[in-house]
Amino acid sequence: MEETREEQADGAVARVAAIDIAKASGVVCMRLPHEDREGRRVQQVWTVASTTNAVLELGDRLLCQGVQRVVMEATGNYWKPFFYLLEARGLECWLVNAREVKNVPGRPKTDKLDAVWLAKLAERGMVRASFVPPKPVRQLRDLTRTRTAFTQDRTRHKHRVEKALEDAQIKLSSVVSDLFGVSGRAMLDALVAGERNPRALAELARGSLVNKRELLVEALTGQFEEHHSRLLRILLETVDHFTRQISELDRHITMLLNELAGPAAAAEHDDAPTTAVGRPGPELVERLDAVPGVGATTAHIILAEIGLDMNRFPSPEHLVSWAKLCPRSIQSGTKNTTGPAGRGNPWLKGALGEAANAAARTDSFLGSRYRRIVKRRGHAKALVAVARSILVIAWHLINDPDARYQDLGADWHQRHLNSARRTRDLVRQLQALGHQVTLAPTA
Repeated sequence: MEETREEQADGAVARVAAIDIAKASGVVCMRLPHEDREGRRVQQVWTVASTTNAVLELGDRLLCQGVQRVVMEATGNYWKPFFYLLEARGLECWLVNAREVKNVPGRPKTDKLDAVWLAKLAERGMVRASFVPPKPVRQLRDLTRTRTAFTQDRTRHKHRVEKALEDAQIKLSSVVSDLFGVSGRAMLDALVAGERNPRALAELARGSLVNKRELLVEALTGQFEEHHSRLLRILLETVDHFTRQISELDRHITMLLNELAGPAAAAEHDDAPTTAVGRPGPELVERLDAVPGVGATTAHIILAEIGLDMNRFPSPEHLVSWAKLCPRSIQSGTKNTTGPAGRGNPWLKGALGEAANAAARTDSFLGSRYRRIVKRRGHAKALVAVARSILVIAWHLINDPDARYQDLGADWHQRHLNSARRTRDLVRQLQALGHQVTLAPTA
């Protein structure tokens, strides 16, 4: 033990441990009050292997010392064994952002010094815990993220199919909008099977493509060889494999959501009993599915990334700030500016971006909001604004047991505009164009 003299700040944690985590080990720093001398602290630093037995032994040791909080940095995926095993032992674990706990510049950097610095920050209450959902939500998050990754991989292989066709001078994608639709897939399978006659391939067209047979004959005339056939067979089998895996993940996600439920609803009065069972996952998916641009897949991702319990986010503003969908305020003296929003959760922001892009094309309040903002702020910022609105709506739908989505209408902004201000703006625009404007009230 090493004795140090320090004054504790208000709200400090008396018994704290911090772990600087690497792949195969972690450096632990435990800081405790001195047994005899008030105002002094003792600390101990040692290295622990990242194996299961070693981490469980560490948890027992920290419990014996009465450690109140264990803090660790988010280092790749290496923090998960420490966090999950110590949490299962009954310790309060905090995961903190490494960017927010950097040491003072100019100080030497070692694993031991990093662990000591993190412990000092934790005991003074100078760190904030990151959001780590409970185990069922973490499992749902793993499934939805894997599904997203598989969908992206399948899309990449579909692009490779198109490149292989272009290499063989087959311009099928110039005529067929969906290369993997009913007609397009039938022609691809026929090419793999050995059919080379353009007219025979064009006869496989279905639906509206029947009227484009001559264009199809011209597009299917190329130099498709046996090499392209072998390559195309491998790519199509890979696409089909990803499709089966995505369907399997959809089934597991649905099963897991059927077992999940939100927090128990609070009673309206103190003497009234609380609801024992919260809102089930399928009900929340149905609520989110009613929002324009949000489908079942996007609803799954939203629930997996933010969870089913909104007590972690006291207000929609907290959730929006955590997701980095609002600009950062910068104030210096009398000057107020806004900075970039930040990176945030890429899985959540990607799903909300797709939902916002879909909602922008609808005749709804969200679509009207996009068209209203895009004129003066551009496409990217308009999409972020719509994504923020969707996330605020999701917070209310998940948090409020009685909330249901009701669209305000595409004309909501027009109905709530200040008519005098609108008239003034239009007059100024006409005057800027060189017109003299005289207003007269209607009869």
